[in-house]
Amino acid sequence: MNDTRALAAQALADIALRGVSLREALDQRTPKLRDPRDRALLTALLSDGARWWLRFDAALDRLLDKPLRRKEPDIHALLVLGLVQLEVLQLQDYAAVAATVEATRALNRPRLAGLVNAVLRRWQRERTTLLAELDAQPQTRYAMPPWLVQAISADWPAQADAVLADSDREPPLMLRANRRRTSRDALIEQLRAAGYGADAHAWLADAIVLPHSSDITRMPGFAQGLFAVQDGAAQVSADLGDVRDGQRVLDACAAPGGKACHLLERADIALTAVEFDAARATRIRQNLERLGLQAELCIGDAADPSAWWDGKPYDRILIDAPCSATGVLRRRPDVRLHRRASDIAALVAQQRRILAALWPLLAPGGKLVYVTCSLLRAENEAVIALFLAGRDDVHVAPVSLPDGRAAAVGWQILPGDGDLDGMYYAVLERR
Repeated sequence: MNDTRALAAQALADIALRGVSLREALDQRTPKLRDPRDRALLTALLSDGARWWLRFDAALDRLLDKPLRRKEPDIHALLVLGLVQLEVLQLQDYAAVAATVEATRALNRPRLAGLVNAVLRRWQRERTTLLAELDAQPQTRYAMPPWLVQAISADWPAQADAVLADSDREPPLMLRANRRRTSRDALIEQLRAAGYGADAHAWLADAIVLPHSSDITRMPGFAQGLFAVQDGAAQVSADLGDVRDGQRVLDACAAPGGKACHLLERADIALTAVEFDAARATRIRQNLERLGLQAELCIGDAADPSAWWDGKPYDRILIDAPCSATGVLRRRPDVRLHRRASDIAALVAQQRRILAALWPLLAPGGKLVYVTCSLLRAENEAVIALFLAGRDDVHVAPVSLPDGRAAAVGWQILPGDGDLDGMYYAVLERR
């Protein structure tokens, strides 16, 4: 099958109804499309389909007499994509409807072509009323699960609407110049010469901002390892780590390796990257090789150092803790479909175990940087506060950034602050 919309419908049904990740769904379907324009359309359909599923899935309950989710999941997903094309991608109405109807035949469901056409035509007729109904509730206005709307509203009552809205916006493409192989200014000049609108980030030393997503593999310098893709909020970690030549550094929970590579680009250090998932560790190796960097890679549990630690203390430890990923919904829109409120307690327990296990590995005078891409206080300042309770060997170093705000302990960037991803940081120094 090479009909892009039919492929997208199958993949979106996998994501929204069968729990497959957006990355996995793209990896499975993209090779079936040869034309770069079709690949770009598939990416746009799946990204926005996952992002707005909870809005248009609810719309179909108003448009269909009988739900199709169980009996015809691919057609249900195709209808969601039809609404995405009309309302989000804003394709021409006639073309969007005609192409969506045609995709029913590529899905071997020609008998449902009339139904798909009728539903999309009814949406066009009743659009104003239906949009008002969807906008009346925050979960359908922002396409967020109710538990997450409640959690964000409880933790950030003054900023909740802005956080939810910014989590739905397309993020800029952000690159990190590999200072081992080029300078940021030289890379910007190279990108501009190739027609890319690239600008230096206002306050991050290595960050380059492009307004829209693009196929990075086609950009000048990618194959030569001149840059990596990394949001500016993630690039803050290297600044807070403040690594120096000759130091021993541990990056726990290291996949896909962006922060480890950034640290290695900053100084001549001996870095150990620990990752529990062997498949994800492969991505660390790939990133190290492309960027021309070296590290010791260990497959192991960060919460059980006895299996991989050599007994020598580290001068710096970075814990990019497993978390809810609620701060990166704009880049990982499928998270909103897969994360559950019940996940948070288990994640907090894991974060606390990792922090307690790795603290003894830090040399006196060393720094531990705790980072999550979460917006939830339970995973952030509450974890650090519990760790600090009753300890006299920890000094909390002050963190102050041009974007974001001070948390009870540490610093929090919310989605949209400086057009960055949501991220939390705490820097702990061992007395």
